[in-house]
Amino acid sequence: MASVTSSDAAGAMPALALDDGVRASRSPLSETARALRGNPVALAGLMVILAWLVLGLAAPLLPIENPNFQNLSIKLQPPSLQHLFGTDDLGRDLGSRVIYGARVSIPAGFLVVLASGVVGSLLGAVAGYFGGIIDNLIMRAADAILAFPSIILAMAITAVRGGPGLSNALVAVAIVLWPEYARLMRGQVLSLRENDYVTAAESIGAGRQRILFRHILPSTDAPIIVKATLDVGAAIVLTAGLSFIGLGAVPPTAEWGAMIKQGADKGLQYWWYAAAPGLAIMSVVMALNFFGDGLRDALDPRRRER
Repeated sequence: MASVTSSDAAGAMPALALDDGVRASRSPLSETARALRGNPVALAGLMVILAWLVLGLAAPLLPIENPNFQNLSIKLQPPSLQHLFGTDDLGRDLGSRVIYGARVSIPAGFLVVLASGVVGSLLGAVAGYFGGIIDNLIMRAADAILAFPSIILAMAITAVRGGPGLSNALVAVAIVLWPEYARLMRGQVLSLRENDYVTAAESIGAGRQRILFRHILPSTDAPIIVKATLDVGAAIVLTAGLSFIGLGAVPPTAEWGAMIKQGADKGLQYWWYAAAPGLAIMSVVMALNFFGDGLRDALDPRRRER
């Protein structure tokens, strides 16, 4: 068996030191991007999401029909070269309506998650750090909301706010989702507030607000970001569900949930009516789940490929 000479060991040590130096010099963002590049499934999900966003934003510039243009002479036509996704009961091109629906459904999902994530995370951080009666009040309110099925509570909130309407539906979904962020953030803060660097900051007289926002919250971003990414799909589905039962977007707005409802009323004979927006929702939700799983692995150093 060949022995390792001292010169070989000496040559290996600088290489190992160089590799460790390169790893140490990488920022968390570059490490995350590097890990994502090595995950083709997550990249595919990201590409699908970006493709839908580009289609939605560029819809007015694309050579497609006006989503509200009616031509009753071609109503309920199956998919063809002229209308790739068929037409609805008013002769409107379903492909055009699905693309314009992306301008409503996808931003709605991101907006709801942003609002519920910010509010829930702040409330959870305050509850976890300050404790006492503040913690009890916030967590009991969260428990009360979580005690109800999401869609039932969203329906009730939408009805109380004045009935059908996309804005009412978005507010209802945000109210339903914030407790999950509050519970997650509270758990993160409880696990971090006893760390040595927090104790050191308290010992030199740093204010509680400064400690919370400068020392604790920056260490809680990874799980919140991953959850928010995965929850965008859930928000899109929940908003579409409210539209499906008539409590979301109102006609003639092109919104995926409302389009599925209109297609479901026509039955299986006109399968393409509901299939087009249904496939759109499925593709976005699956893409978000794939990207969210990859992002979770990329943000966790223990899961990164070395």
